[in-house]
Amino acid sequence: MKPRYAPLLQRFQFHSLLSTLYLLITICAPLITSSFTPYHTLFLSLASNSSASSHLLHLTRLPHLSSSYEDSLAASYVISSFPFPSHSTFYSTLLSFPVHRSLSLFSPSSPPFHFSLTQIPSPSDPSSTSFSLTVPTFHAYAHTGSVRAPLTYAYYGRVKDFDKLRSLGINVTGTVVLARYGKIYRGDIVKNAQDAGALGVLVYSDYEDYAKGEAFPAGPWLPQSGVQVGSVFRAIGDPTTPGWSCTAGEEECERVSIEEIVRRGDMLSVPSLPISGKDGEELHKAIGGQVAPDDWQGREGAPVYRLGPGPGVVNLTYIGNETLRTIQNVFAVIEGREEADRYVLLGNHRDAWTFGAVDPNSGTAALLELSERLYKLQKKGKKPRRTIILCNWDAEEYGLIGSTEWVEENRELLTSRAVAYLNVDSAVYGPGFYVSATPQLDALLIEASKMVKDPDNSSQTLYNSWISSASSPPIERLGGGGTDFAAFVQHIGVPSIDMAFGDGYPVYHSIYDDYLWMEKFGDPMFQRHVAAASVWGLVALRLADDEILPFDYISYATELKGNAKSIEEEAAGCPISFSPLYKSIEYLKTAAVNVNAEKQALEEKFWGLSSRKDKSKVRELNDRLMMTERAFTDREGLSGREWYKHLIYGPSKYNDYDSKAYPGIDDAIEEAKKSNTTDAWRFVQHEIYRVASRGGAKAGASVGLASPHFLILLKITSQNRCFTKHVRLGSAMEAGP
Repeated sequence: MKPRYAPLLQRFQFHSLLSTLYLLITICAPLITSSFTPYHTLFLSLASNSSASSHLLHLTRLPHLSSSYEDSLAASYVISSFPFPSHSTFYSTLLSFPVHRSLSLFSPSSPPFHFSLTQIPSPSDPSSTSFSLTVPTFHAYAHTGSVRAPLTYAYYGRVKDFDKLRSLGINVTGTVVLARYGKIYRGDIVKNAQDAGALGVLVYSDYEDYAKGEAFPAGPWLPQSGVQVGSVFRAIGDPTTPGWSCTAGEEECERVSIEEIVRRGDMLSVPSLPISGKDGEELHKAIGGQVAPDDWQGREGAPVYRLGPGPGVVNLTYIGNETLRTIQNVFAVIEGREEADRYVLLGNHRDAWTFGAVDPNSGTAALLELSERLYKLQKKGKKPRRTIILCNWDAEEYGLIGSTEWVEENRELLTSRAVAYLNVDSAVYGPGFYVSATPQLDALLIEASKMVKDPDNSSQTLYNSWISSASSPPIERLGGGGTDFAAFVQHIGVPSIDMAFGDGYPVYHSIYDDYLWMEKFGDPMFQRHVAAASVWGLVALRLADDEILPFDYISYATELKGNAKSIEEEAAGCPISFSPLYKSIEYLKTAAVNVNAEKQALEEKFWGLSSRKDKSKVRELNDRLMMTERAFTDREGLSGREWYKHLIYGPSKYNDYDSKAYPGIDDAIEEAKKSNTTDAWRFVQHEIYRVASRGGAKAGASVGLASPHFLILLKITSQNRCFTKHVRLGSAMEAGP
């Protein structure tokens, strides 16, 4: 080669190197950095409003109660719509159905009144043609029985509402309680009434809460005959297999009896029914006695609400059928190219009490639209580093049954391999972005929200609207048991997220939750569906692709300290010490700082050629980050609620929807305040030590972050122990560690 061509060749080589580097950065940046890249922008550009709308229309053509024929049709649609290899798992579980319901009112001043207990569809609503297929209004797992007794009014049926009645001299014993929906889980309303001595419970949707404007279909509000159906089961999963699962077709499966379920308090011992606002108002007219407090009254124009008892008397009868039925979970698997044995799980449930346009199929439509984008990325050569599993659960409405049975069956495997679980139950209720998460995922959620346009204001990002009313994004915690994240967080300790647009809607669990309601009021342009799928997908891609998992435990430690101060204030002046808890939190914070430094040192090597040793260190570090949340669980569980293993976040003892920090300590303090005995306060101290030493913050520091070799050993042992179960997850899960 002649010397005069050398400069040209050098320039060519230089530009070729730049081109190659640019290509490598574009393709690999998501894998070796911790920020969003053109790869994620491409994912956002593939969004399709029309696809989300089409999926929702198909899913909501018929009501699809769990285990019904219509539910199986919806499952088949999900399977056919997933563009990746998909399969189902089937479980035999106890479900509940109404056989007979009746309610009559006997008032001294009026003839007997017999309630129809029927929701009336609008003839202009296309879904009205399928109304005959909907289940009659009922409470799933309600006690079979008949009672005739005077009425009392108990506001929202909370513990404090029954305390208020007692303070006013109202004796609930031997009466039927009338309570409003709206503040706590319906099963807790019935439990509180039962504990107060009530013989039966009627729960209604008060106009003040659910009918503040024009009724559907003219407006978004609940019509007069609308009824909120739902479960009153007070536990998680199949009632007959608490802590284990029973797959469909198993000839012999251990089960507990219904009598035992009732004895434990998971199924209640007084009958209950949900009723409409119209029927609730009629019952109020028959209640006399003291006038209810001002804040217990109804909307303007409603009759004066009184407390009772009587003089109106109701005859309430409910006959239910609790029977074993087969439920179906559906999965699609995108196998990871490098770490196929690490799982990022995205979940939504499919079953609905009626048509389910909001709850849950706005989430199902978003999941299917998201899956189409992931498939298009894969067609362009973008395959995730870790395995992504798309989960579509059944029987969530009855008590989170489908997801719980699957987690219980695959407990060991998921404990050793699950990176995170990302849940969307109802993707769209209305405006506003609402998120709950375990704290190590907060920063990732915030970053993702900065990438997505606000569906209600395209001039700003979702992040801009999210923080408009606060100095920082209001991220709640996942202590409540309201949807399918429960088994992942509270039973096995997997970092998790739950998110939605909107915070409730008036036609919840009624026949009016259909496609027309969504099209007119929930999301007419389906922009919120697309935005939900975008945030969901961005978070999933980062968790699946980042070389080092984007978990932040420094902020977690900070939050734990704040929670500790709050619960210490609840026990101010009591004979207990929170010093062990504060010390363990400091251990966690120190370990988290050290881990961040370790992450930074490893990331600095990524732009060079990583050695096998470096890759091994990354794997080891990721395992520690992944397993730390597990260390916040304790196999003994919460006292009296042993299924709940998480000692940092759990549901309130008196409201399954409400999240509590340090639930075991909180429960113990509540009981100690009531009894005020030495033993009770000694038990509070025991709970503090347990959180600090056995399953909480200190365990997170000493095991989850600071003892990698122990965790690697734990991981390998768990994988070997559950290898025979890999087939339940699909062929992509059969790869070794």
